[in-house]
Amino acid sequence: MGMGIQIGAVFPHQEIGDDPIVIRDWAQAVEDIGYSHILAYDHVIGAVHAGREPALWGPYTEDDAFHELFVLFGYFAACTSRVGLTSGVVILPQRQTVLVAKQAAQIDILSAQRLRLGVGTGWNYVEYDSLNEDFNTRGRRQEEQVELMRRLWAEPVIDYEGEFHRVDRAGFKPLPKRQIPIWFGGFSPVALRRAARLGDGFIFGAGQQQNLDALNTLRGELAKIDRSAPFGIEALLNYQSGRGHWRNEVQAWRDAGADYVAMRAQALRGQGDGLHSPQAHIDCLSTYWAEVGDLV
Repeated sequence: MGMGIQIGAVFPHQEIGDDPIVIRDWAQAVEDIGYSHILAYDHVIGAVHAGREPALWGPYTEDDAFHELFVLFGYFAACTSRVGLTSGVVILPQRQTVLVAKQAAQIDILSAQRLRLGVGTGWNYVEYDSLNEDFNTRGRRQEEQVELMRRLWAEPVIDYEGEFHRVDRAGFKPLPKRQIPIWFGGFSPVALRRAARLGDGFIFGAGQQQNLDALNTLRGELAKIDRSAPFGIEALLNYQSGRGHWRNEVQAWRDAGADYVAMRAQALRGQGDGLHSPQAHIDCLSTYWAEVGDLV
């Protein structure tokens, strides 16, 4: 037996519906069953894909439901007491940096230090345009955003001038009681390199084998820069892969030394139909836990 692994649950944003009681019941079931954290995705607005140049390739359209991440976490902070709250991932460069830093600080304060802020750059340029942010500078801006947020969380007043940001002798009150962990997510080699340099961890969100391959790439990047600070690993696992695979998938990440996995039950491209009711999303938490919970 190796070390245990923490197992979280991905918030099924597309299929949970919009009844606040159901959403509360899902979050409380996650906590009561023993999951370590809730991981939630982020999109603010969905775009029609047809007739775009360049084409929109991502998985979501105007038909996909998303609850706003920070508001959702404020609700979860109040209706749970133990589970971690992880953004997987907030699309950082399409949001105002200082506001995200304030929202994250506030969630961390109101949840008693349960936030883990996963960040990424996204794919939906229509969403960036709608939020009045620049899609083309998103990678460079994200690096500066991470630096600025860490300063804002640490110092009562900062004087910051970067390529994209100016904060002229100003700061937050209240400050969070700690540096909120910033994890990265994404699929590209550049995302892995950036995470190795700047991140506290990485969330792998593709299929099982692609994720394991990417972990090897990431470990190569970490070795190149010889970083001494600890670096966390999380992988998303699919309920849709079927009962016969659940345990082996968790075990593979436990063997690989990952800190967390998170189970997602909603429909995914190429992974079946998803579940057919919000209640099914609550019920599947117990079904999955019965197979894998002893690996924690």
